[in-house]
Amino acid sequence: MNRFDFTFAGAALAALPSGALHWPARDLLVVSDLHFGKSARLSALGGAQLPPYETRETLLRLERDLAHTGARSVICLGDSFDSPAAGAALPEEDLMWIARLQAGRDWTWIEGNHDPGPVGLGGTHRAQMTLGPLTFRHIASDASAEVSGHYHPKARLSLRGRMLSRPCFLLDDARLILPAFGAYTGGLRCDGPELSALMAPGAQAILTGPTPCAIPMPRRTVRA
Repeated sequence: MNRFDFTFAGAALAALPSGALHWPARDLLVVSDLHFGKSARLSALGGAQLPPYETRETLLRLERDLAHTGARSVICLGDSFDSPAAGAALPEEDLMWIARLQAGRDWTWIEGNHDPGPVGLGGTHRAQMTLGPLTFRHIASDASAEVSGHYHPKARLSLRGRMLSRPCFLLDDARLILPAFGAYTGGLRCDGPELSALMAPGAQAILTGPTPCAIPMPRRTVRA
């Protein structure tokens, strides 16, 4: 599997093509913003119609990453479900799929702003978690050595005359922000004011896709 290896707060990590984070020394896979049940929630509200199989597509990607890495521990960095009720509304087949992925693994659900943690499912449920030098939470704070999600960052760049947009990891000396792992989750451009203010000068964007790679985090030029 192609991956981009890097070091953050002394931890040797790898950004995977899917947007998952692998920490080999801890046998750990980290994913953020799965948003299970998004299509069902939007359909019930009369909103945009998304393909009804988005949860299964996300589960398939997660299953592949677990098989490739052999990870025995998983941290889901919040917004695993698109709403507090989404977990109970999932089809039994999808719930059983989640249970199969959890079997034999140390599984932690971090609380998100869309969901208080899928407390009806197995695993450990926490507001945040510290493992070695790293702290895992849903939304970035002022702490250092922090791994978070929430923003669904995307980088937009020009390649051979074409504009390309890809989900990306954002990395500076204090924080690492993961892209959304869920299918059809949308994203926030990293050259916008919110992420530009959050990430330090010199931050990198690690692009997802078949061959993950790092570029300077795109920032919008402000004209005088």
